[in-house]
Amino acid sequence: MNIKKYLGPLSKDNPILVQVLGVCSALAVTAQLKPAIVMAISVTAVAALGNLIISLLRNTIPPRIRIIVQLIIVAALVILTDQILQAWFYDISKMLSVFVGLIITNCILMGRIEAFALGNKPIPSFFDGLFNGLGYGLVLAVVGFVRELLASGSVWNHKIIPDSFYAHGYMNNGLVSLPPMALILIGLLVWIQRSGSKTEKI
Repeated sequence: MNIKKYLGPLSKDNPILVQVLGVCSALAVTAQLKPAIVMAISVTAVAALGNLIISLLRNTIPPRIRIIVQLIIVAALVILTDQILQAWFYDISKMLSVFVGLIITNCILMGRIEAFALGNKPIPSFFDGLFNGLGYGLVLAVVGFVRELLASGSVWNHKIIPDSFYAHGYMNNGLVSLPPMALILIGLLVWIQRSGSKTEKI
């Protein structure tokens, strides 16, 4: 199996930057890197397993109720993910609040199930969900890193910006922690990604 054909979501076919899917959660959970990473892992796990399960069942699901079946499977995976976070990563679960439960509304999940898992075998479907989740997570990690760094001068409780910068007048920017700044950062990433795509075509 050629893994390279599944790498599109990491660059030229990124779910957020190109397909503009999953933007709402990207705005909501990226004020800090830690919750952004946990959300990315959660969505990746649900996307990969959801694709796998739907692909395994694709020949037994009546077309008229396929959306209901998809929602039930995704909802079950989301509930399982939420329970795991509450059991072993309670503090992060509290930080993510309702957004873990709202993974079920993430367009990436249903989009990949409809576009890929329903028409392909289980292993390719699993990798499709995995790499789409990783592409989503990559954007969350970048935005979360930049926002936390500029807002607090540290990342994941590790100080990054040295004290000498503050001695020369540098100040943390609390505005970066607000959702509008996440939208601006994602917009910049979209511009960078699409500028790179145009350069490749030339």
